[in-house]
Amino acid sequence: MGLRRSLEAGAVGTALLLPFAPLMAAQTIYCCDVGGQPVCSDVLPPACYGQAYREIGPQGTIRKKVPAPPSASDIARRNAEAERLKEEEARATKVRRLDQALLQTYTSVTDLDHRRDRALADIDRTLDELREREERLLERRRALLPEQAGQKAKPQSRAQAEALRDLDSELAAHRSVVDAKVREREGVRQRYAEDRERYLELTGAQKAAPRQQEGGKPEGAQESR
Repeated sequence: MGLRRSLEAGAVGTALLLPFAPLMAAQTIYCCDVGGQPVCSDVLPPACYGQAYREIGPQGTIRKKVPAPPSASDIARRNAEAERLKEEEARATKVRRLDQALLQTYTSVTDLDHRRDRALADIDRTLDELREREERLLERRRALLPEQAGQKAKPQSRAQAEALRDLDSELAAHRSVVDAKVREREGVRQRYAEDRERYLELTGAQKAAPRQQEGGKPEGAQESR
């Protein structure tokens, strides 16, 4: 019985291979599955384009399995991931460059605080000068108004009206300069605050450097009476 079953099995296997017998004589055949059925040829069959396929040697052994090419969505995801990694590396490189520049710029937290105070003091002096000029412009404007000049109410002359318009234009332009300088001061203050925080992170000097207010006074210090 065992011999008979072996012969029957061999006959079945031979029958399954008969359709591919001419191909097996070739050096390599290419097969893929289409609709659950193998499609084979000594060149890659058109039905196998865009699909996974197998390269089979003359002895019927699989030499190589070739996966299906990536789909458009797979390529899009791969490109997006590559772009994300590229952007992350660019950000990391920028951070390293900025950190190096920060450590080379300041010798200590005290040095940073002193530079901040000098920069803010320069801007404050400029703001004081701008505000003094603004007050002078306002005084000139008040002098042109009859009720401020001790005159009786009467229609303004053309010269007065033109002078007021000119002063108002000058005041508006001057105030825009003041506003810009105020924004500049806040930007400088914020930049030094960020630099200080990052410097402490890089040097681990938090315990050795109490936080200072603008002007160089340690935060929480009491004024002498």
